[in-house]
Amino acid sequence: THWKHGGIVGVFGYGGGVIGRYCDQPEKFPGVAHFHTVRVAQPSGKYYSADYLRQLCDIWDLRGSGLTNMHGSTGDIVLLGTQAPHLEEIFFELTHNLNTDLGGSGSNLRTHESCLGMSGCYFACYTSPPACYELTMDYCPELHR
Repeated sequence: THWKHGGIVGVFGYGGGVIGRYCDQPEKFPGVAHFHTVRVAQPSGKYYSADYLRQLCDIWDLRGSGLTNMHGSTGDIVLLGTQAPHLEEIFFELTHNLNTDLGGSGSNLRTHESCLGMSGCYFACYTSPPACYELTMDYCPELHR
């Protein structure tokens, strides 16, 4: 393809969550010369409010291409297509305004996921979202650094 992986492109202090993408013919396609992918960590059980999704889309419309993939292969929300100068701004808005984090993208550890647990499954014997939250807090440094 005309896309090449750009290695680590990210925000200060994070080694994961952003996948660097570059076009191999930037002179022909300057609008997509840089088309980085941002992974956004999902909440346990993948419960979203309409307000959260609206705010996320507003951030992405302002600082990205507007293309999204809900729950790519890592389980994260995948935001396709932004340029490096926007990454710190996106990260600030995610962490300070939406109280969320970048998703994991390391080859050894991916973002944790859980089922809906007792909130959505009659047969559940365990409340899995809190357990997923605890595991995420425990292993979060491994996801990003």
